Amino acid sequence: MEGVSGSYNPRTVEEVFKDFKMRRNGLIKALTTDVEEFYQQCDPDKENLCLYGFPNESWEVNLPADEVPPELPEPALGINFARDGMQEKDWLSLVAVHSDAWLLSVAFYFGARFGFDRNERRRLFHMINELPTIFECVTGIGKRPTKEKSAVTNNSGSKNKQSGKMRPSESQMKMSKTPLPRDEDDSLDEEDEDEHGETLCGACGENYASDEFWICCDMCERWFHGKCVKITPARAEHIKQYKCPSCTNKRPRP
Repeated sequence: MEGVSGSYNPRTVEEVFKDFKMRRNGLIKALTTDVEEFYQQCDPDKENLCLYGFPNESWEVNLPADEVPPELPEPALGINFARDGMQEKDWLSLVAVHSDAWLLSVAFYFGARFGFDRNERRRLFHMINELPTIFECVTGIGKRPTKEKSAVTNNSGSKNKQSGKMRPSESQMKMSKTPLPRDEDDSLDEEDEDEHGETLCGACGENYASDEFWICCDMCERWFHGKCVKITPARAEHIKQYKCPSCTNKRPRP
């Protein structure tokens, strides 16, 4: 299949890891920001369909490769058949788990094909294991600040700014702001940086960075880079209750 097998063959640990990340980003996009389009393409009345992630960070729902055996390992077959028989969040979680397994199989296929030794395989797995899984990104089970922990007050009792995020206000709006001055509360800053350093964007799965704008969904309480969900700080000021793309597109099930 074009873009999956193709002529692109990463040959070093770094190249395989880059390939892994790009394919992973495409799959995360399909299951989060592009979830409505992905849902519509997975029609149960169609033939067996697979979800592919490509090295250019794009994704595609398509039939499996014609050649047997295929040049690369194939994703889970027939993901569309379960679409209407499960709750949407459970179906997306199931596709995410199979997508994680597929990414690992592709990465270690390249490792076997180009003769990675024990140390190279170990290094590749370690690099991959540092990233949150697609399942973690889709379900939001990765560590993230809670509403209770994120409300911080200064000595005067007013809401304060810290670690690049605004804490929930009365309207429950969350958006990024400047950090506390170090001389106000050094220990609080260090503890908060440790906590939020493991916060994961619900769209791209990358870690929290204090110099980036973030916003939290009021429905699922997952955090997102503003750029990943196309929300600017100026626009966020006028949003009373923010719903991420997944929650916006979520339809009730009978």
